[in-house]
Amino acid sequence: QVQLVESGGGLVQAGDSLRLSCAASGSSFSTYTLGWFRQAPGKEREFVAAWSAGSTYYGGLVTGRFTISRDNAKKMLYLQMNSLEPEDTAVYYCAASSSSYDIKVQRRYPYWGQGTQVTVSS
Repeated sequence: QVQLVESGGGLVQAGDSLRLSCAASGSSFSTYTLGWFRQAPGKEREFVAAWSAGSTYYGGLVTGRFTISRDNAKKMLYLQMNSLEPEDTAVYYCAASSSSYDIKVQRRYPYWGQGTQVTVSS
């Protein structure tokens, strides 16, 4: 069982940066696939980034602007977001999975945080 708590969201202007954090509890953290997803109003939840088996993966809209990282000793996951755009406005969710397959698919993740709101003004 894994519990996840996100933090770091807020209201920023276009072009600004923001770092999201996700604190995890539970065992085997270092072996889990960890991901970030987001959901904008009226849209489906979409894949943002993931760290799995030593590799990182990004959704097409954030590649080059967002960076995912993790600290296994602290059981923390991070998402550094640079050059933010109004289109990045969404609730951002941290997710965890013991599987390394289909990591861009949200149904592969059984554990989710409550989400943190990111709003980017133009």
